Amino acid sequence: MEKTDKIYVAGHRGLVGSAIVRSLKRSGYENVIGRTHKELDLTDQAAVRDFFEKEHPDVVVLAAAKVGGINANNTAPADFAYENMQIQCNVIKCCHDFKVKKLLFLGSTCIYPKMAPQPIPEDALLTGPLEPTNEAYAIAKISGLEMCRFFKRQYGDNFISCMPTNLYGPYDNYELQGSHVLPAMIRKFHEAKISGAKSVELWGTGSPLREFLYVDDMADACVFLLEHYDGEQHVNIGTGKELTIKELAELVKKTVGFEGEIVWNSDMPDGTPRKLTDVTKLHSLGFTHKVDLEEGVKLAYEWFKENVSQARGM
Repeated sequence: MEKTDKIYVAGHRGLVGSAIVRSLKRSGYENVIGRTHKELDLTDQAAVRDFFEKEHPDVVVLAAAKVGGINANNTAPADFAYENMQIQCNVIKCCHDFKVKKLLFLGSTCIYPKMAPQPIPEDALLTGPLEPTNEAYAIAKISGLEMCRFFKRQYGDNFISCMPTNLYGPYDNYELQGSHVLPAMIRKFHEAKISGAKSVELWGTGSPLREFLYVDDMADACVFLLEHYDGEQHVNIGTGKELTIKELAELVKKTVGFEGEIVWNSDMPDGTPRKLTDVTKLHSLGFTHKVDLEEGVKLAYEWFKENVSQARGM
């Protein structure tokens, strides 16, 4: 990439996209553009084509998606499949038609089989059944990364994909019915502390193992791949480290300063029992994360406290 390239970040105001914009600007890329959903509906094929025809971006980062936690995925699978496939088809095809120099497509590690080998290598894709609670989202993301691969194979387009692990940080979604586990915990423990509640209820048993990556580390990895990677296979982005949801809850509780009890509602689903990425490929390319989980949770909570009135979902 050239420092003068016009870079379109789709989803530039979300958790992922805003971090990528910050990372690009830290790296000297000043010509970064974005559009809000109100300005550009990425599910509208004609609107997307009009945007590409007018702006002709040199580089595109596709970070826009309909996302949510277990409850949201369980209750609206058709919406997750349909809207994400629409977004991907429209943007990827325009990147080809308008001869974009490079496209980075962002997926999610939920694309991997529920019982994938641990840690999960990139070649575990499509080797077994998916986790039912996020199957619709996973299938949409699989279709996106495979489409990038097919355009590269058939036309030589420089389309690459990456699969970030569970992310957290500034501009996360704190809406309790649709958010992911870590921001939901931050909000629950914070509100319990403020109200003086004696306990906080969390879903599941606390036994599943999860990996968490601070979103600015993910963004730096994305910029690194845009600058240094042109391969056909997608690349995992993670820490290679894991902990139980119960351990995570204790860490968030301590960080927030909540002194009450944690009550686990085992009637609610746990999701995939374990999901750790194999980051050997990313490390071999020359990138490793910098922010450990304890520091990252502190940074996320500080951002939440400072922005609680305008945080998504509040």
